[in-house]
Amino acid sequence: MYIDHLSLMDYRTYRLLNLPLTPGVTVFLGPNGVGKTNIIEAVDYTAQLASHRVSQDSPLVRVGAQRAYIRTRTVRGNQQTVLEFEIAPGKSNRVRINRAAPVRAREALGVTRTVLFSPEDLQLVKGEPVGRRRFIDDLAVSLRPAVAAYRSEYEKILRQRNSLLKSMRGRRVSVQEDAFTLEVWNQQLATSGAYLLQARLRTLSLVLPQLQRAYGQLTDGSKSVSINYESTVFPTISGQTLPQAALMGVEDIKQALIRALEQKRSEEVERGITLVGPHRDDLALELGGIPVKGFASHGESWSYALALKLAAWYVHLADNDSTGASPILILDDVFAELDIARRHRLGAIVAGAEQVLVTCAVVSDIPQELGQIVLVRVDQGKADVDESFNHRMDSAE
Repeated sequence: MYIDHLSLMDYRTYRLLNLPLTPGVTVFLGPNGVGKTNIIEAVDYTAQLASHRVSQDSPLVRVGAQRAYIRTRTVRGNQQTVLEFEIAPGKSNRVRINRAAPVRAREALGVTRTVLFSPEDLQLVKGEPVGRRRFIDDLAVSLRPAVAAYRSEYEKILRQRNSLLKSMRGRRVSVQEDAFTLEVWNQQLATSGAYLLQARLRTLSLVLPQLQRAYGQLTDGSKSVSINYESTVFPTISGQTLPQAALMGVEDIKQALIRALEQKRSEEVERGITLVGPHRDDLALELGGIPVKGFASHGESWSYALALKLAAWYVHLADNDSTGASPILILDDVFAELDIARRHRLGAIVAGAEQVLVTCAVVSDIPQELGQIVLVRVDQGKADVDESFNHRMDSAE
C-alpha cells in the first residue's frame, strides 16, 4: 500500500499543496518549524481520522479559513482509491470516496493504513494510561474497522451513564426511576465494553510477540520485554496468560462487567463517575521484569516506544500478507533521537517497507541502510521534490 499523490488545501500552514509521492522511502527535509510534520500528519489523518498531535480538529485548519481539505490517492495492489476529506471544526467531518457523494468520515476507515512514530509517542511509556489505551484501540480499529463502532458506542454510553451518576450523587435513597435507568445503562455499557475489551485482548496478544521481536532487533536483546493488562474487571492479565484471556467470549466478558458494576455501584453513586470498564484499564509495560515507567533510562524508554510502533507494523504484516496490504510507515524526526547503532538497526528494519515517509532536519541523520530515497525539500508553505538529489544514501555520504 502506498499513496502516490497528496493534496492539501487550507491545512495547517499550507494554503495549497500538490505533491506526487512514490513507493519506497521519501524523506521530507527542512529546518524545524517549516511544516514537515504537517504533511505526514495529514497522511496519518486519512487512516486514523484524528491527529497524533492535537485532540481537536480546529488547529488543523489554516488561520483565516473555515475548513481544511486532504486529498489522497491510495494504491493497493491494482486498485486505486481517491479520498477527499473535509475537516470542518464543530461539524461532522465528511469524505468523498472516488468522487462519490460525501459520507461520514468513518466510512473511509481501512482504505489507507498507517503506522506512525513521532516524539510524542514517548508518552506511550512515560505518560498516562489514556495514551496506552488509545494505542491499542487505534490498532484494533485499524485491523478491524468494525471495532470503531463499539468504541464510539461505549464512549457515548459512558458519558450518559456518568451524567446519571452525577445526578444521583448525594442522594441517600435512590429514586426508583434512576435505579432502573442505571440498570439499563449497565447492560448497554457492559455489552459495548465487552466487545471493546475482547478486541483489546486479542490485539494485545498479537502485539506482545512482535514487541519482543522489535525490541530485540533495535537493541542487543539483553533485556526481556512484556506487557501486563491491568483490568478493572479481571485480575491482572500477565503476558503469560494473555493468549488464554484473548480467547474469552463476549458474553463471559459482559457478565463479568455487569458483576463489577454492581459491586462498585455504591461507590460510583457517591463519586458520580463510572469506575469500572475498559476506560479505566491500563497496559503495564515491563523491561527486564521491572516497569518501564519510572525505571527505564531515556534511551530504553525511547527504544521501547519505537518497538511498540514497529510491533504494530509487524502485526499488520502478519495479519494480511497479500499484495498492497502493508501499511505506510511514517517516522517523524526519529533518527535524530537514536544513537548511531540503533539508527542503523532501524534503517535496516524499515528499508523493505512498501512506503516509508521520514522527516528530518539534517540529511546526514538518515542511515545508509535505507538505500535509495526521494528527497522532498520543505519550506514555509511549500514542499517540492528535489530532482537533482543523489538518490543513493551510500553515495551521498
